[in-house]
Amino acid sequence: MLIVEIGNSMSLLRGVSKLVEGATHVETRRLRSICGTLAGMRICVFGVGGVGGYFGGRLAAAGNSVAYISRGATLDALRKDGLRVESPLGDISLADVEASQDPAEVGEVDVIILGVKAWQVPEVATAALPMIGESTAILPLQNGVEAADQVAAVHGVEHTLGGMCRIVAFAVEPARIRHQGVEPFVALGELDNRRSERVERLAVAFSEAGVDVKASPDIQSSIWQKMLFIAPVSGVGAVARVPVGELRSRPETYDLIREAMLEVKAVGTARGVALADDAVDKTLRFVDGLPGDVTSSMQRDIMDGRPSELEALNGAVVRLGREAGVPTPVHGFIYAALAPMETRARRPAADTE
Repeated sequence: MLIVEIGNSMSLLRGVSKLVEGATHVETRRLRSICGTLAGMRICVFGVGGVGGYFGGRLAAAGNSVAYISRGATLDALRKDGLRVESPLGDISLADVEASQDPAEVGEVDVIILGVKAWQVPEVATAALPMIGESTAILPLQNGVEAADQVAAVHGVEHTLGGMCRIVAFAVEPARIRHQGVEPFVALGELDNRRSERVERLAVAFSEAGVDVKASPDIQSSIWQKMLFIAPVSGVGAVARVPVGELRSRPETYDLIREAMLEVKAVGTARGVALADDAVDKTLRFVDGLPGDVTSSMQRDIMDGRPSELEALNGAVVRLGREAGVPTPVHGFIYAALAPMETRARRPAADTE
């Protein structure tokens, strides 16, 4: 195992930064790759919103070589002003970041973290092909339960990890991320639940970046445990259009959330996922402890008329429940109530005028 003394590695980082200033594009990519090998992991974050921006920022601040794939105003802001993260756990300001809209410019990396929306995963999984080396691992951190399967369909299970995160964070403007309230958490693991060096190495990288992390012995259980929370709270919140504090203050909406959680648990159990008997009660206690002004990203997207993760959350519960023979009336109502707004948000602008 290669051990690099911290002081020497930071000197190397500074030296590489000076070399990069006068290097060609190919030389720059090579130098950054060398730097990533010696000083930490070479990581690409695909999508720089709340999830990708926060975790990518923490990993970069800890000394890993991190490249960001983005486009439009976010890419322009990254190149001009860098990445800023505002957090109760400490702010981050990264003035000089590597950002591109072309994965081929980044080249092969150790890890690709997918921070895009759930409905974008199939597209970006294909776009990531130029960054895949022999041992590259892809870590999807999307809401829902299907992202890892979608990645594996493109790259195979040998390049795919299972992952989930817990965070309330969003972009207040391009490349400026605000973390709100909940302590960020990441769980990751091999899809067959075996222990592996790459999972342990990535878990260490997250831990050294100050992120609460777990190398999960059953990643499907971890992913569905989050689904138990995010689909009910997102769906009921989007229908009611109020923050979580108001949802839990009314017996009607609180009971609706609980019934929706029971449906997720029933579907997961029917599909062979190990969920604890008290999983719903524990999740409700987590909801009880959230700051009252919290809203989910799906709820915010629907309320703002943007495409959302409705299909990957409430839609998936209905679809997977139907396949397993499990009734899901609460999620069915949520999906039916929100689908017209989702359809409208996905129409070309000219069709909605």
